[in-house]
Amino acid sequence: MDAKSISDVSGVPLRFSLKILRKLVAGGLVKSYKGTRGGYELAKSPKEISVLDVVEITEGRIHINRCLASEFVCTRLSESPCKFRECFDEISAEIRTSMRKVTFDRFIE
Repeated sequence: MDAKSISDVSGVPLRFSLKILRKLVAGGLVKSYKGTRGGYELAKSPKEISVLDVVEITEGRIHINRCLASEFVCTRLSESPCKFRECFDEISAEIRTSMRKVTFDRFIE
Protein backbone atom coordinates (compact mmCIF):
# COMPACT_ATOMS: atom_id res chain seq x y z
CA MET A 1 0.00 0.00 0.00
CA ASP A 2 1.35 3.46 -0.79
CA ALA A 3 1.83 6.09 1.93
CA LYS A 4 -1.02 8.26 0.64
CA SER A 5 -3.48 5.36 0.89
CA ILE A 6 -2.24 4.51 4.37
CA SER A 7 -2.68 8.15 5.33
CA ASP A 8 -6.21 8.27 3.91
CA VAL A 9 -7.35 4.99 5.49
CA SER A 10 -5.89 5.81 8.90
CA GLY A 11 -6.98 9.45 8.94
CA VAL A 12 -3.43 10.54 9.76
CA PRO A 13 -1.81 13.37 7.77
CA LEU A 14 0.55 12.15 5.04
CA ARG A 15 3.59 13.86 6.53
CA PHE A 16 3.02 12.19 9.91
CA SER A 17 2.34 8.83 8.23
CA LEU A 18 5.66 9.04 6.39
CA LYS A 19 7.49 9.82 9.63
CA ILE A 20 5.95 6.80 11.35
CA LEU A 21 6.53 4.55 8.35
CA ARG A 22 10.24 5.48 8.29
CA LYS A 23 10.56 4.44 11.94
CA LEU A 24 8.65 1.19 11.34
CA VAL A 25 10.89 0.36 8.36
CA ALA A 26 14.02 1.09 10.41
CA GLY A 27 12.59 -1.06 13.22
CA GLY A 28 12.04 -3.99 10.87
CA LEU A 29 8.26 -4.15 11.16
CA VAL A 30 7.54 -2.77 7.70
CA LYS A 31 9.22 -3.19 4.31
CA SER A 32 9.32 -0.37 1.82
CA TYR A 33 9.48 -0.61 -1.96
CA LYS A 34 10.56 2.26 -4.18
CA GLY A 35 9.29 3.18 -7.62
CA THR A 36 6.00 3.93 -9.28
CA ARG A 37 4.49 0.70 -7.97
CA GLY A 38 6.24 0.99 -4.64
CA GLY A 39 4.75 1.22 -1.22
CA TYR A 40 4.81 -0.50 2.13
CA GLU A 41 3.96 -3.92 3.49
CA LEU A 42 4.29 -5.62 6.84
CA ALA A 43 7.60 -7.41 7.29
CA LYS A 44 5.97 -9.90 9.66
CA SER A 45 2.59 -11.45 10.16
CA PRO A 46 0.15 -9.27 12.16
CA LYS A 47 0.19 -12.06 14.78
CA GLU A 48 3.91 -11.41 15.27
CA ILE A 49 3.63 -7.64 15.72
CA SER A 50 2.63 -6.42 19.14
CA VAL A 51 1.36 -3.02 20.19
CA LEU A 52 4.50 -2.82 22.33
CA ASP A 53 6.70 -3.31 19.25
CA VAL A 54 5.06 -0.43 17.40
CA VAL A 55 4.92 1.96 20.36
CA GLU A 56 8.52 1.39 21.40
CA ILE A 57 9.81 1.69 17.83
CA THR A 58 7.94 4.95 17.27
CA GLU A 59 8.07 6.49 20.75
CA GLY A 60 10.89 4.77 22.62
CA ARG A 61 10.84 2.52 25.65
CA ILE A 62 7.66 2.63 27.71
CA HIS A 63 7.97 3.87 31.26
CA ILE A 64 5.44 5.61 33.46
CA ASN A 65 7.86 8.09 34.99
CA ARG A 66 10.78 10.01 33.53
CA CYS A 67 13.05 8.80 36.32
CA LEU A 68 13.18 5.45 34.53
CA ALA A 69 14.67 6.96 31.38
CA SER A 70 18.34 6.12 30.90
CA GLU A 71 19.29 9.78 30.47
CA PHE A 72 17.53 10.87 33.68
CA VAL A 73 19.79 11.91 36.57
CA CYS A 74 18.13 11.60 39.96
CA THR A 75 18.80 14.43 42.38
CA ARG A 76 17.61 12.53 45.45
CA LEU A 77 20.35 11.98 47.99
CA SER A 78 18.70 9.02 49.67
CA GLU A 79 18.57 5.35 48.81
CA SER A 80 19.71 4.17 45.45
CA PRO A 81 17.61 3.07 43.70
CA CYS A 82 14.78 4.74 45.54
CA LYS A 83 11.59 2.88 46.40
CA PHE A 84 9.54 5.04 44.01
CA ARG A 85 11.79 4.11 41.09
CA GLU A 86 11.52 0.42 41.96
CA CYS A 87 7.72 0.71 42.08
CA PHE A 88 7.54 2.64 38.79
CA ASP A 89 9.82 0.07 37.16
CA GLU A 90 7.57 -2.81 38.24
CA ILE A 91 4.44 -1.05 36.96
CA SER A 92 6.14 -0.19 33.67
CA ALA A 93 7.17 -3.84 33.25
CA GLU A 94 3.56 -4.93 33.79
CA ILE A 95 2.36 -2.43 31.18
CA ARG A 96 4.97 -3.67 28.67
CA THR A 97 3.93 -7.28 29.34
CA SER A 98 0.28 -6.43 28.70
CA MET A 99 1.10 -4.49 25.53
CA ARG A 100 3.25 -7.36 24.25
CA LYS A 101 0.18 -9.66 24.44
CA VAL A 102 -1.88 -7.45 22.11
CA THR A 103 -0.98 -8.24 18.51
CA PHE A 104 -2.13 -6.56 15.33
CA ASP A 105 -4.20 -9.47 14.11
CA ARG A 106 -6.70 -8.23 16.70
CA PHE A 107 -7.30 -5.07 14.66
CA ILE A 108 -7.75 -6.67 11.24
CA GLU A 109 -11.32 -7.07 10.04
